[in-house]
Amino acid sequence: MAKLGMGVVGVGTMGKQHAQNIRCLIPDAELIAVADADLKRAEQVASKLEIEHFYDSIEALVERKDIQAVVVVTPAKFHGAAMRVCAQAAKDIFCEKPFTLTVEEADEMLDIIAKAGVRVQVGHVRRYDPPNVKAKKRIEAGEIGDPVIFKSLARDPAPPPVSYMASGVNGMFFQDSTVHEFDLGRWLMNDEISEIHAYGAILVFPEAAQFNDIDTALLSMKFSRGTLGAVENYMQSGYGYDIRTEIVGSKGTIIMGYLQQTAEVVLTAEGAKTDIVDHFLVRFADGYLNEMRDFVQTILADREPKVDAFDGRQAVAVAAAAERSYREGRAVVVQNRTRNSRPVSRGMK
Repeated sequence: MAKLGMGVVGVGTMGKQHAQNIRCLIPDAELIAVADADLKRAEQVASKLEIEHFYDSIEALVERKDIQAVVVVTPAKFHGAAMRVCAQAAKDIFCEKPFTLTVEEADEMLDIIAKAGVRVQVGHVRRYDPPNVKAKKRIEAGEIGDPVIFKSLARDPAPPPVSYMASGVNGMFFQDSTVHEFDLGRWLMNDEISEIHAYGAILVFPEAAQFNDIDTALLSMKFSRGTLGAVENYMQSGYGYDIRTEIVGSKGTIIMGYLQQTAEVVLTAEGAKTDIVDHFLVRFADGYLNEMRDFVQTILADREPKVDAFDGRQAVAVAAAAERSYREGRAVVVQNRTRNSRPVSRGMK
């Protein structure tokens, strides 16, 4: 069976992880090339992964005929531009979250993608985290009855470097971080978020103020069928990377998430001791590998992605509504759209 020729654009922390997974852990894929605006970084990653080709632009990478699919891991501000280049070159796309930074560009991308006949999978990794996958199956099997409340919290161990925020290319707090919870809620509840009321504050990272951003948020949500949701997002736990989710149903509840990296607790006279998950690449290592495996298998089998551009667009719309709600101090209706039922024509590959 032929392998899927792939390129990765943007090889920072996340991009390197995707590139390594493709190169070392997905036999059905072949990593052909990497690209990065920092050519030296692209060269270093190519050397480490023992591949020959590296570039300083996506335009150069997509010229290769042996690349059928491109993984876009640039800063979020450049996702749309990168997807345009890929679509024009008839390459299928895996795009890291968020899909775009504005609803307007997201809608534009849906049109461009459909006209080009390429497939796009958006990197909402929570859908591929094994505990969440199991929870979704239990919910669909009716084990907890009808889901009625979605609760999720996400606490980073520490704020990002000031340079990360100063660059202005990664999106605001709701776009860059809370967007995970928005997509997870849509998926687990099998419903659209219709209304949101977001409270935000600067409580632990005063540097956020100079970028007009926040470090802490509490959000109340309403889904289109009347069920409810609550999200906490916090930038500085101080103890580790803490991700937990709860789905309350009419007949039971499912709780997902954990703090321990290994199933070990040491008990001594001094007290109890356990390790803590300290980084997102550790917590979601299985998820990142599983989502890329699924993307490769999806393209090789000529199927539509499970987490597609429409899903990416809807999460962007919720993030935009959350930002507006926080700024205006009131509940805001989400600018959802319905999925286009028109079949997508396939372009020449």
